[in-house]
Amino acid sequence: MNVSLITVFPELYDAFLKTSLIGRSQQNNLVQYDIASFFSYVQPKERIDSPTFGPGPGMLLRPDLIQKFIEEKDALYGRSFKIFFSPQGQKLDQSLLKEITQKVQETNHLMLLPARYEGMDDRVEREYADLVVSLGDFVIMAGDLPAMVLLEGIIRLLPGVVGNQESIERESFSGPFVDYPEYTMPVVWKDREVPEIIRSGNHEKIAQWREAQAAEKTVKFHFEWLRSHEMSKQQFKLVQSLIPSHYCVVMHDEIILPGDQIGTTSVTSLDIHDIARSACTFGLKGYFMVTPLIDQQRITNKLLEFWKTGIGVEYNTNRHEAVRKVQVVDSLQNAFDVIEKIEGKKPLLIATSARSDEKGAPSVTYYDQALVWKHDRPVLLIFGTGRGLAPSVIERCDYLLLPIEGFSDFNHLSVRSAAAIIFDRWLGINLKK
Repeated sequence: MNVSLITVFPELYDAFLKTSLIGRSQQNNLVQYDIASFFSYVQPKERIDSPTFGPGPGMLLRPDLIQKFIEEKDALYGRSFKIFFSPQGQKLDQSLLKEITQKVQETNHLMLLPARYEGMDDRVEREYADLVVSLGDFVIMAGDLPAMVLLEGIIRLLPGVVGNQESIERESFSGPFVDYPEYTMPVVWKDREVPEIIRSGNHEKIAQWREAQAAEKTVKFHFEWLRSHEMSKQQFKLVQSLIPSHYCVVMHDEIILPGDQIGTTSVTSLDIHDIARSACTFGLKGYFMVTPLIDQQRITNKLLEFWKTGIGVEYNTNRHEAVRKVQVVDSLQNAFDVIEKIEGKKPLLIATSARSDEKGAPSVTYYDQALVWKHDRPVLLIFGTGRGLAPSVIERCDYLLLPIEGFSDFNHLSVRSAAAIIFDRWLGINLKK
């Protein structure tokens, strides 16, 4: 495979291309590297950059020089797969690395075009780029380091570069799980001992332990990656067992009413059924309806009895499966106590609100599972009715989820709609094909 690259500072690549697997790929004639300088395409003392049009500072690399480089190298090695680098590009991950490697193997020519200064003329990317890559949502001084990172990722995936292909297939981000922890001698170091099972010699148990460790680490710290990838049935069951227990409660007490009064609201049949089905879909272990009103409790329990034990069980088994998770309690504290009794731990309380000015609990986003789950406690999601939860509820919570918002000025979701969206954002599977 041929790799051609143009840069303002070719000397940056001198040591890099001689080191480790990159150097070995060249020594073994698996990859040929052609590093060109922008200055080789201009006359002495001629500039390689030019001011950007319009107000503002900055110099851009000249598009005509990039054209010369591309045409020269494509004529020499054949049509290339061309990659530019920009914070606006597609974020690099293991899946993208594999995709790029497959495409490069088809053309046998990879061309990398790292920018410097204020970047490239937009017309160049539009004309030539097969892909624009970003390392993440940050800005560095040039594209040379991203180009090296990309090369490291691609070269090690090429057949023959890494001696043990199994290490490539089993490493982090090659599937739904990151890698498992590994150990070496000495057995005891700083009072930390290598797990006995690793030293047991029982390969089957070691494999099971490793997968369990990898799954736990992924659930706790890389949940966004995990839920974007397909899993086997065994992996799916393992993940289910590792996600902390989640419950929800819909408050019909300690609710803000018109005139900013604090009081109660009425239980509705739709909220019972729809939120129960959402809770069941996303794996919640229980759903509490809080109302201190005796008549409301009696009516709600009568309805639940029909679906839990009456003819409703046979009439609609799916509805029965969902509704049997519902329990009527007279206070938030009652729901808290029930969960603590079931789990043996006090639940974390996470409030939800449509208001962005709520005070009394630190805010979390829908990407903060690691922050919440590190407490190793069950989670209780609290939903309000009426005009929202009273300050007394917000103040006793551990966290407050940011409001659900769209690109509009309207923000008045029903509690059942909000619950479904929040369950999905917090616990849902979101595959990337």
